Amino acid sequence: MKLEILPVPGIGHVTEGDDLAALIGGAAPWLRDGDVLVVTSKIVSKAEGRLVDVPADGPERLAARDAVLATETARVVATRGATRIVQTRHGFVMASAGIDASNVDKTRLVLLPEDPDASARTLRAGLRERYGVDVAVIITDTMGRPWRNGLTDVALGVAGMAAIRDHRGEVDPYGNELTLTQMAVVDELAAAGELIKGKCDQMPVAVIRGYLTAPLTDDGAGAGVLVRDAAMDLFSLGTAEATAAGFAAAAVLPDHPGSSSPDPEAVRQAIASVADVVAPGTVFTPITDDGVRANLVATVPRWPAQATALVLCSPPTPTGQVQLVRFGT
Repeated sequence: MKLEILPVPGIGHVTEGDDLAALIGGAAPWLRDGDVLVVTSKIVSKAEGRLVDVPADGPERLAARDAVLATETARVVATRGATRIVQTRHGFVMASAGIDASNVDKTRLVLLPEDPDASARTLRAGLRERYGVDVAVIITDTMGRPWRNGLTDVALGVAGMAAIRDHRGEVDPYGNELTLTQMAVVDELAAAGELIKGKCDQMPVAVIRGYLTAPLTDDGAGAGVLVRDAAMDLFSLGTAEATAAGFAAAAVLPDHPGSSSPDPEAVRQAIASVADVVAPGTVFTPITDDGVRANLVATVPRWPAQATALVLCSPPTPTGQVQLVRFGT
């Protein structure tokens, strides 16, 4: 495979209501069937009127930005100082919900497109109808990555190609069947296009040639397939936020176990799930309140038979075991 990454100069300033298909097709009359058009989401947002007015500076600007961020946030993931990592209505997890103040007048903020997949489909259809060229379209924006410094462009919307290249079921050269490998190829192409577009070069569009032999006959499933299902997300909160959520949940637990005894198997599974995280390899043995009370009464001089205190730690046993106990009210 031989890939070319080609810039599309001459797009110019984009304003609300502009026809992106006309702007891009006019600037790149050399587009071919099978090209992948990589378009910065900012010009899509500008053309679609996804801008809000804010004060140019001062506390009023910060307050206005916070208000806009709240409307674009579906869920807060992590907060550190002024930084907010949130999940947008689209399902993307990113800083400040993708709200951007660069390459725009100081009194305006740019929001993400309302529906990036729909934007990609509209642009693809416009190029096909106006210029008779069949291309795939990727709408991109910049994101950070957990545990990695630096930013990279990723796909927010796509039309005309699959977002994921699924290798599951294939066999590698060593005879191993692939069971997990799914490559987010549109993210890789988005990052490749960013090498040409840059952040300060006023080059919001790039073309990648050679990856596709032909686009899909339809628009495809879009970039929504890249959003991980919440049930599969092992890192749905920042560390501090997860800890706070745990304390908040613990604060409303009932003081009493209830009128019926808990299911021993449910208790075992609960303990095992916690133990596997906090102390892998450690065997925890559940014991009852009555058993602990009887043991303490028998072994600790003058221990009251009806004590209701919280016992944090009993002395280590000869084998070095330590019991952490809560009983009573």
